[in-house]
Amino acid sequence: MKILSIQSSVAYGHVGNSAAVFPLQRLGHEVWPVLTVHFSNHTGYGAWRGPLLAPADVAEVIEGIADRGVLGTADAVLSGYQGDPAMGAVILDAVDRIRAANPDAVYCCDPVMGDTGRGMFVRPGIPEYLRDVVVPRADIITPNHFELDFLAGRTTTTLTEVLDAVDVVRATGPRDVLVTSVLHGDVPDGSLEVVAVSDGGAWAVTTPLLPISPNGGGDVTAALYLAHLRTTGSPATALERTIASVFTVLERTLAAGTREIQLVAAQDAIADPPARFTARKLR
Repeated sequence: MKILSIQSSVAYGHVGNSAAVFPLQRLGHEVWPVLTVHFSNHTGYGAWRGPLLAPADVAEVIEGIADRGVLGTADAVLSGYQGDPAMGAVILDAVDRIRAANPDAVYCCDPVMGDTGRGMFVRPGIPEYLRDVVVPRADIITPNHFELDFLAGRTTTTLTEVLDAVDVVRATGPRDVLVTSVLHGDVPDGSLEVVAVSDGGAWAVTTPLLPISPNGGGDVTAALYLAHLRTTGSPATALERTIASVFTVLERTLAAGTREIQLVAAQDAIADPPARFTARKLR
């Protein structure tokens, strides 16, 4: 595929495009990274340097791609953290232009806004903007459990409630939903689940809960799920392959004792996902 990925970038470490581009390339896809920021490192360190790009500058980069006559050949648009509605408008404009030229193109949105235990960590108004404007325009979304609850306007504590919440969100627009870090009453202690839902059904994978929560894991997950879903056409297969790769990356990161995810060290498990987890059909 040819993928327009509009995300943040860091020089040191792996978040945003710095987490998404390399895995997609290892899978053989052509990626056009458009940067929304270019920081020295991710903000989780508490200090960073570098520019925050203005939405108009990001739009200019996209326009330059259009000048080459190739924007409409993109097969997918991928976006992550959106810190400003004006940036969201630039992304959605690119999506509209690409869809107009290629009706089969898809938009995969990772609706980054918060997490269990941390609550919302984006600017006020961004969660509502994502829920009301961006998510309904997406084909694929990859929220975590906390974000799903916000998007659906409810609190979910059972698997049935999680699936009902996904149905509420899917009714607003996106057909494919991947929910990460799912915890419900039937998940064994020391485990968590990832749930994929599409028109064809719903599936879950259960993995051990590793004692690690590095930045960038969600960015890798969204990129890999987009890639595997579009190339296989199977949510279950995409779920299995994505989680196998991401889990291996996290294992390597834990073993290395580093704060940054070990994408390069685990690249073989990205290019050729090991058969580690089996998706069980929920409905």
